[in-house]
Amino acid sequence: MTRNEQWKQIREKLRSEYGVATFNSWLKNIELEKIDGKLVTMTLPTRFLCDWVLNNYANRIRQLWNAADKSITAVDIRVKPLDKKNIAAQKPTFGLADVSAPFNGKAVAAVEAGATPDPSLMAPLDPRFTFENFVVGKSNELAHAAARRVAEAKDSVPFNPLYLYGGVGLGKTHLMHAIGHAIAANSPDKRVLYLSAEKFMYRFIRALRFKDTMNFKDQFRSVDVLMIDDVQFIAGKDSTQEEFFHTFNALVDQNHQIIISGDRSPTDLEGMEERMRSRLGWGLVADIHPTDYELRLGILQSKVEQGKINIDPRILEFLAHRITSNVRELEGALNRVLAYSDLVGRAVTLESTQEVLRDLLRANDRRITIEEIQKKVAEHFNIRMSDMHSARRARAVARPRQVAMYLAKHLTSRSLPEIGRKFGGRDHTTVMHALKKIDELRQEDIALSEDIDLLMRMLE
Repeated sequence: MTRNEQWKQIREKLRSEYGVATFNSWLKNIELEKIDGKLVTMTLPTRFLCDWVLNNYANRIRQLWNAADKSITAVDIRVKPLDKKNIAAQKPTFGLADVSAPFNGKAVAAVEAGATPDPSLMAPLDPRFTFENFVVGKSNELAHAAARRVAEAKDSVPFNPLYLYGGVGLGKTHLMHAIGHAIAANSPDKRVLYLSAEKFMYRFIRALRFKDTMNFKDQFRSVDVLMIDDVQFIAGKDSTQEEFFHTFNALVDQNHQIIISGDRSPTDLEGMEERMRSRLGWGLVADIHPTDYELRLGILQSKVEQGKINIDPRILEFLAHRITSNVRELEGALNRVLAYSDLVGRAVTLESTQEVLRDLLRANDRRITIEEIQKKVAEHFNIRMSDMHSARRARAVARPRQVAMYLAKHLTSRSLPEIGRKFGGRDHTTVMHALKKIDELRQEDIALSEDIDLLMRMLE
């Protein structure tokens, strides 16, 4: 067996052990460079990706190589060198194929004669939204690390674009504002433009109306860093997508940084052209998961420490347990409790907290829905939400669909016929088959069993 054939088998084992989503995000772009005696040398496109693989997967890769060839005892993973003849033209990318208060801060912009973006384009940055005020946990550590890397880059573009996605109130906008503040502090000469996708669309429509599209193009294509928030807003808006597509390409061709946020992964952006979804997935796609209890408690503790607020820790623990929807709602709940105490002149107690937040607590006690399960499973296995209802039988789609049915049975009170109807009108016998199949696979496939346990914890 040749070395390349051995590496092909090892790649398949890694895909099987860690799952398709993890493999595509971190391991897919590893290339075998050479084998010199007992040392295997492998490469990855960027330092960030290289560091992550070394810290998390290198030991397992070494074990698999040793199992394939006992003479191999060490693995070296390094950044792939650029072709010297093409360094000037090379545009670094990450290379992953499938991977509430009013703003009163100062807009970030650099000064360069004749090329400074129109200040009216820029949404101001909230001074509270900095990296120092962002609480990091398992659910957001990748997005935070990637945002830091982009913000601290001087002359290089670590990955392009950086695409952050997650549900409402989980910290996407906070990270984008933090990037803006950090770039303004570290590289004040850079021209940075931050705005929502909605404002991008309105400015484009205005340019069409007043026949000023050339000035519009110059404004957006002259910046060093373009940050677009809530890109899902332009889904289904063909003309705006067309202009955004060309703006995107122009900036990438100039090796200028693009940072984008959305409420779902690029592959799940319905109403977005396929070529645009492909562009959005070019660089690093970093998702922000729903917060766990420890992170929610940490966010509340950070908030009271910053405000020098004296409050019973048991109140914070109660809020972290009961307000699970998103960070924005969690902080809003704390603000309501503190405002009530200040206005009526009473100390904050557990009883008063429950009384003030009665409506919010009731809303957070709602049961898990099948739609939520489908969305979470689709994100985890990197398939489209529409695949949950489609007739496709390819294993890459059918297996996640069966997992979603399995979770729907165990996490909801819905009957088998009701579950079947939620999956494209399938018969209850199809659901029964899915349950039996997943039960069997959980005994045989450790990686799949771990995926299901993780999904259960995330959904509960």
